[in-house]
Amino acid sequence: MRQRPIPGTAGLVRTMSLLGDPVLHSACAEVTEFGPELDRLIEDMFATMYAAEGVGLAANQIGVGQRVFVYDCPDDEDVRHVGHIVNPRLVTADGDEFLGPEGCLSLPGLEAGTVRYDHAVVEGVTSDGAAVKIDGTGFFARCLQHECDHLDGTVYADRVTGLRASRLRRAIRKTTWGAEALRG
Repeated sequence: MRQRPIPGTAGLVRTMSLLGDPVLHSACAEVTEFGPELDRLIEDMFATMYAAEGVGLAANQIGVGQRVFVYDCPDDEDVRHVGHIVNPRLVTADGDEFLGPEGCLSLPGLEAGTVRYDHAVVEGVTSDGAAVKIDGTGFFARCLQHECDHLDGTVYADRVTGLRASRLRRAIRKTTWGAEALRG
């Protein structure tokens, strides 16, 4: 029997920040106040991530410039990882580099081949201030790196190079939100 509530069931779905929103290209501030407001933010982030059918969500993707992200993501062995981390720090990104398809809830409907390491370790704290270390491999490692990038003001499109970058820019221009995003 489950001892804890399912994340996001008490949260509200918030509006997603899309590429071009300045909050996505600004480094997020450290969380200094822990309590009910932070717990509400995390619940809302889970609700928003699930509504958008994502596997991870950083706070700035819903317009909040704080260092928090949530995840519900499988690794390459189909082990499901669910949780949140406050004030995360990517301490390890190593192993083999893989070019794989990557998407983002702030660039809805698009994806591009992006190079990521197949192992990542993130350290931070939980919403109650307890230290946490998350070790991920495969797709989950990609997720951890992606969300840490968000909190540093980087979206995956910033990492895409060459012909893939040209194709992604063309695809962005064709979206209802993209022409404005590329002007910024």
